[in-house]
Amino acid sequence: MLGQILTGKIIDQNQDAFYVQVDGITYELKRKEITQEEELHLGDQVEGFLYDDKQHNREMTQFLPFAQADQYGWSKVTEVKSDLGVFVDIGLPDKDVVVSVDDLPFDKSHWPRKDDQLLVHLETDQKDRIWAKLADENIFEQLSAHFPNDLKNQDVFATVYSSREVGAFVITGDYYLGFVHSSQMVAPLRVGEQFKGRVIGVSQYGRLNLSSLPRAFEEIDDDAQMILMSLRRKSNKSLPFYDKSDAAEIKSYFGISKSAFKRALGHLLKARYITEDKEGGTISLVNDPEAGKNE
Repeated sequence: MLGQILTGKIIDQNQDAFYVQVDGITYELKRKEITQEEELHLGDQVEGFLYDDKQHNREMTQFLPFAQADQYGWSKVTEVKSDLGVFVDIGLPDKDVVVSVDDLPFDKSHWPRKDDQLLVHLETDQKDRIWAKLADENIFEQLSAHFPNDLKNQDVFATVYSSREVGAFVITGDYYLGFVHSSQMVAPLRVGEQFKGRVIGVSQYGRLNLSSLPRAFEEIDDDAQMILMSLRRKSNKSLPFYDKSDAAEIKSYFGISKSAFKRALGHLLKARYITEDKEGGTISLVNDPEAGKNE
C-alpha cells in the first residue's frame, strides 16, 4: 500500500493535521501537506501519496514525489551507506528512499556520491518497504532525443547512468545518449556523476562518443601560458630560448626557474603548439591553442 496514491476517509483532526483511514490503517495528513483548494472536514474522502517517515510513522501528502511507481524522476543522492546502498531525495518530507546495494555496481568506486543525480522510480516490496529503482537502458532509450550532425568538438553536460570497466553510458542535458570510453576519462566516471564532456564522434550504435579529458589548452599550466603569451607578442612568433638556455637568462626574461621553463616547454612541445630549434637556440609558435577554442 505504501508508495501509492490512494484515497481514504478523514476520521479525526486537530489543529495541525487530519487523520485519514485507508483500508483500516490510519495515516497522518499534515495541514501543510495539503494542496487542494477545497476545505476538508471529518468524513470527507481525500487523496494523497502514502509513505512512512524516518520514524516509521504512516504519513499522507498531497505534494507528490518526483518519482512514483509509474513515473521516473531525477533524484539527488543525500547519503551513501556501503552496507545498504544510497539514499535519494524524491521530494518527500522527512523521508529519503534507498537504492539498494543490489542495484548498484559491484565496484564501489563506481557508486554515486552525495549530490549526484539518479533517474529512479519507486517499488514497494512484500514487507511494505519503498525502494528507489534505477532506470534501465530501455528507459533511457525511450527518453532519448535524436542529436544533430554538427556536434563534433562541442561541449555537452551529461549524467552517467551506467558505469562499467569499458566505460560509462551517459545522457546529456538535451537527452542525447552518449558513451565515454575508459581511455577518454581522467578518472572512472561513477553512476550519477554529472560532468562536462566533449563530442569526439558518433558510435556505430548511434550514440555520441564523448571525452571527459580536458582539452589540450585547458591542461596548460601558468608557466606554459606565459611562454605562449610571450611568443604571441613577437612578430615572428619566435624567442631566443630553448631547453639548454642559460638559467639566469631564463629567470631574467620569464621570471621562472630553468626547471620550470623546461617542464612548461615539454608540455608545449608534446601538445605540438611550438617547435624547438636546438641548433638555432629558439622556440617558435606553430599551433596556437587559442585559435581553436571556438572551432
